[in-house]
Amino acid sequence: MLVKVYAAALQGINAIQVTIEVNTLRGIKFFLVGLPDNAVKESHERIRSALEFNGLKLPGKQIVVNMAPADIRKEGSAYDLPIAIGIMAADGTISSEHLEKYMIMGELGLDGGLVPIKGALPIALKAAELGYEGIILPTGNAAEAAAVGNIKVYAVDNLMQVIRHLNGEEPLQPFGMDIEQEFYSRQSNFEFDFSEVRGQESVKRAFEVAAAGGHNLIMIGPPGSGKSMMAKRLPSILPPLTLQESLETTKIHSVSGTMPNGTSLITQRPFRSPHHTISSVALCGGGANPRPGEISLAHNGVLFLDELPEFSRDVLEVMRQPLEDRKICVARANYKVDYPAGVMFVASMNPCPCGYYNHPTKACVCTPAQVQRYLNKISGPLLDRIDLQIEIVPVPFEKISDAREGESSAAIRARVIAARKIQEERFKEEEGIYCNAQMTPKMLNRYAVIDDTCRAMLRTAMNRFNLSARAYDRIVKVARTIADLDNSKDIKGHHIAEAIGYRNLDRENWGN
Repeated sequence: MLVKVYAAALQGINAIQVTIEVNTLRGIKFFLVGLPDNAVKESHERIRSALEFNGLKLPGKQIVVNMAPADIRKEGSAYDLPIAIGIMAADGTISSEHLEKYMIMGELGLDGGLVPIKGALPIALKAAELGYEGIILPTGNAAEAAAVGNIKVYAVDNLMQVIRHLNGEEPLQPFGMDIEQEFYSRQSNFEFDFSEVRGQESVKRAFEVAAAGGHNLIMIGPPGSGKSMMAKRLPSILPPLTLQESLETTKIHSVSGTMPNGTSLITQRPFRSPHHTISSVALCGGGANPRPGEISLAHNGVLFLDELPEFSRDVLEVMRQPLEDRKICVARANYKVDYPAGVMFVASMNPCPCGYYNHPTKACVCTPAQVQRYLNKISGPLLDRIDLQIEIVPVPFEKISDAREGESSAAIRARVIAARKIQEERFKEEEGIYCNAQMTPKMLNRYAVIDDTCRAMLRTAMNRFNLSARAYDRIVKVARTIADLDNSKDIKGHHIAEAIGYRNLDRENWGN
């Protein structure tokens, strides 16, 4: 008897339908075809054990399982459950009457228990798109799949629950969750707050400007000056995720297997801080079984690289294109996938190998050549792509010992949200543009017009600091954001002056 069970395969961060065809014939062999990998091939033994543990047996016949389309590689153990259901239905143990209503996925344990899988959200989205009545998944994935909203999600703990449901013996109840209530209730629960930061008012201001316009930022300063501490607090002042952004972000983390069990949505902007030993593949994505890299895992959030010069040169240079295009294309001999990379890039570094160049009280023991060689680890093209470049100095004892709390993240966030609303209105006719940092050079002439006074200030800065054309665009974008924070329609001289001040780390001039 030939039956069909419907499942899905992941391609990039999206899913495609897989039809699992099972036929039983005379004989005793088991054939699994359709380009399965080793994990899929091993499902035979997991299915056999799960059935026997629950008092069932594989049919004493030749079993042929085809996974169509046959030209797409099937990876992972998530096909255990649909293959087992197909085998039982082909043998007549399970009614096949309602199989076409469901998309079924799940990994089987040897006792028939179900283990959570990767990619539940994109699979549920595909099932809803194709018009399935419901999707059957392990309980650990139910909350994530329920975020789709327009499809019934059936959460199961073991194989026998699925069998009894399909036979009409114990029908499953759809998993229920108030997605909007869950989403909005967890948006403002931050572990870190800017009120805990003593001093560093100018750096806080730079963070506010960066958050308001979505600008990239780099900090340079001696050890212990608060670089990492402030970077960790950046998500607390960024605008909250929209539901659409949350779904985009959750899809990436779902495919990567980084979603906590029982979590429905990523409700806060991601903060990713990879170690400096990371490889270029781990950063940008790919591998034998393609997975999103750290750049994509930080999509709609913050990618923080601490001690930037310690990263491999190859790793740093691979970031240039994603920072510009806000997406990354991973192309290999046998596949090509696109991953989103709309990140806010934040980096920190010491000013020299010993860390105390330009320190107000400690002497630097590095030679000028060592300092220059250390700074040269960051290429000019990469530095040009960073809008705000700020120097941090240590906080004096009087500020550290001050018991009064600083301005809270909530207060800063309110100003950032107000500035973002201005930008949202400004770019409502521009597809894919949401903040000032995303403006193209053509848009600058329309949305960031400067007068003759501002132009003269910029000309002086360009000549004095030997800035590139890209740096010119960055200064104008930052000035536009500062004007938005001031609720000013026009860019004024003091906005340009402040924006120029955030370029004080350009290599030819820093430290002079």
